[in-house]
Amino acid sequence: MSTPDPSVTDVVREKYGQAALRVMEGKSSGCCGSAPGTDCSDPITANLYTDGETAGLPEEAVRGSLGCGNPTALAELHAGETVLDLGSGGGIDVLLSARRVGPTGKAYGLDMTDEMLSLARENAAKAGATNVEFLKGQIEAIPLPDASVDVIISNCVINLASDKRAVFAEIARVLRPGGRMGVSDIVADDTLTPKQRAERGSYVGCIAGALSFREFRSGLREAGLVDIELVPTRRVADGMHSVIVRATKAM
Repeated sequence: MSTPDPSVTDVVREKYGQAALRVMEGKSSGCCGSAPGTDCSDPITANLYTDGETAGLPEEAVRGSLGCGNPTALAELHAGETVLDLGSGGGIDVLLSARRVGPTGKAYGLDMTDEMLSLARENAAKAGATNVEFLKGQIEAIPLPDASVDVIISNCVINLASDKRAVFAEIARVLRPGGRMGVSDIVADDTLTPKQRAERGSYVGCIAGALSFREFRSGLREAGLVDIELVPTRRVADGMHSVIVRATKAM
């Protein structure tokens, strides 16, 4: 884990801003920060949501999905809960969460990219979602009070943060006691060095910045989270996996 790197943040913001603009222009967003026109049947982003889940959502929300999993399915959301999506992008997981928590619940989306926030707010308006709110900020400094969230989800975003330790500390801070996280992310085999991860893909492509299984577990544990579980779901490169990550804040 590392200290914040403004240069990394700027590159990520630029690439995902460009992806949002492509979606608003009716084009493909690319895959997890990849180049325009990339075939999104790739092993990272393909087939993450069922037709039943995306039915009724704006086309732009579906096209703007740049994730590596379906955190709304793995988080087991319940009516009345407050959910926060870290790095919410075009808003697909926020809108799906809003459906699951219902009118008595609330779904927040947090993103640092103005273009993505504009896209997400447009999608929420088109979907008629009234229990959602999109916030501008970085996942290393979540703009919500302590112990204000029941569930944190995230879809292939933690690997993009330059300071994962700060992200884990913020997750623990905003979760209520007994609150839980259910995220999808790219994780590396413990045998791969950071240099070897970078050889398999770029930072904005969700590969070079990935933690190893050991590093991810250690970071969550240091932040005070318990019941930590990392489950690989698909191989995305040699030694790199899309992984379901679950953990709980102790009571």
